[in-house]
Amino acid sequence: MIQEFQLRLLPREASSEKELKEYICREEGFSPKSVTAVRVLKKSIDARQRTVYVNVKLRVYLNEEPADDEFVRTEYRNVEGKPCVIVVGAGPGGLFAALRLIERGMRPIVVERGKDVRQRKRDLALISRNHCVDPESNYSFGEGGAGAYSDGKLYTRSKKRGSVDKILNVFCQHGASTSILTDAHPHIGTDRLPRVIEAMRNAILECGGEVHFETRMDQLLIENGKTVGIVTAKGEEFRGPVILATGHSARDVYRLLFRQKIEIEAKGIAVGVRLEHPAQLIDSIQYHNKNGRGNYLPAAEYSFVQQVNGRGVYSFCMCPGGFVVPAASGPEQLVVNGMSPSGRNGRWSNSGMVVEIRPEDLADPTLKVNAGIEQSVFAALEAEELATDSASWKGEVHPLAVLHFQEQMERLCWLQGGMRQVAPAQRMEDFTRRKLSASLPESSYVPGLVASPLHFWMPEFISSRLSQGFVSFGRSSRGFLTNEAVMIATETRTSSPVRIVRDQQTLQHVSVEGLFPCGEGAGYAGGIVSAGIDGERCADAAADYLEAIG
Repeated sequence: MIQEFQLRLLPREASSEKELKEYICREEGFSPKSVTAVRVLKKSIDARQRTVYVNVKLRVYLNEEPADDEFVRTEYRNVEGKPCVIVVGAGPGGLFAALRLIERGMRPIVVERGKDVRQRKRDLALISRNHCVDPESNYSFGEGGAGAYSDGKLYTRSKKRGSVDKILNVFCQHGASTSILTDAHPHIGTDRLPRVIEAMRNAILECGGEVHFETRMDQLLIENGKTVGIVTAKGEEFRGPVILATGHSARDVYRLLFRQKIEIEAKGIAVGVRLEHPAQLIDSIQYHNKNGRGNYLPAAEYSFVQQVNGRGVYSFCMCPGGFVVPAASGPEQLVVNGMSPSGRNGRWSNSGMVVEIRPEDLADPTLKVNAGIEQSVFAALEAEELATDSASWKGEVHPLAVLHFQEQMERLCWLQGGMRQVAPAQRMEDFTRRKLSASLPESSYVPGLVASPLHFWMPEFISSRLSQGFVSFGRSSRGFLTNEAVMIATETRTSSPVRIVRDQQTLQHVSVEGLFPCGEGAGYAGGIVSAGIDGERCADAAADYLEAIG
């Protein structure tokens, strides 16, 4: 017999299978010998009140053994000699697209500009050690994409576009812990995700697909209004319909599309800082206990959102027990991001704290990042000859305007950091008081911090909203607004600054047949799971397209 129970437990009671079994036997009167197994189906923490509870959906097996597999497997068949689809990018969108193509009997050819997930780790270490960014191998480019070394969070609200459970089960099939199927906010961990990515790649290769590293796409092949393949930086041609899953930092791809007259449009982003607190402080605030989380609770998470002067101010990509990393993808850039290992047991907790920016906010051609920047966004576009018909953009939003705003923010931050990866920083409370920090707290950010007046040089429409948001968050969560916390600039890669326009039904580009813009880089996803879902959708669309044209 199998029975399911919805339980509200104290942390210790929910801490292990042994504790759960003892609890259910005691409360339901089951004989311990009759309970052959217990399996957690869903688990979440409720810390809204002084006493913290854990909500558990539990399946109890009475005199019956559970099935061997805790997840649903997908069968992948051999696709050698089958029709080819080119997948540009080996991030979550590209990898899930490739695996879904194999399910559909198509042969994926994956081209990735960066290195494999293991090799790129060495290049990431050089960013912190030598302040040197390899423009083809960094936190954004390489196998696994930006998510591979940026925490591995799997929580998403994108549940209407496809099956979240399918994505999570595929991860489990390739080595992820089955805990991701039960946790309310599932998380693989930066230390474990690379092995899962390698297993996904090996599955593609074993089924007859191809994966090419250090192979950058430099041109789309378009014939008679149809996308028929790509040309790489080495001059190689790969022919077939193209799933474009290049991630939100492939700015050269957006410029390429603009030059090839493939329709794109500016998309809103959010810009701000990484905010880092001592993990013990966040634990004590969120769990209402000066001693922190104790022995049975995980490192605490938080989520804040506030409207300030018509724009959202919110926390983003919260990393409990994690660390802040340098995430630039090219020269003269300083960008920060956050990540956590699977144990989430570090001394600090961080999150992005960002302000919503809409394309229309940049419609004013006189807008500048600050008074010290000579070129406006539009002047920069004209200088790069990307606004050849510049008169048509006066008073409107150029498709690359938000991208250029991102770039100017990152270069300004790089200059503030001494033209290295040393990040400008300011204590949180000092920022709200518009005061330069005389000293900075210890931080997880390895390249180092330099005290800087972020309130002065960040654009006023960002800094003023951020400051008001902090004050509001401090009122709702006592102790959060503190000089023990440090703001590390700048967080700009929250999402793609460009949307590659596609048809809602066929998922093809609106004017170029055979091109399937995919995932976060195309402006249709926001994280690992949503990118994976979109990758599967684009794979289905590409397979349908190939089947239709014979």
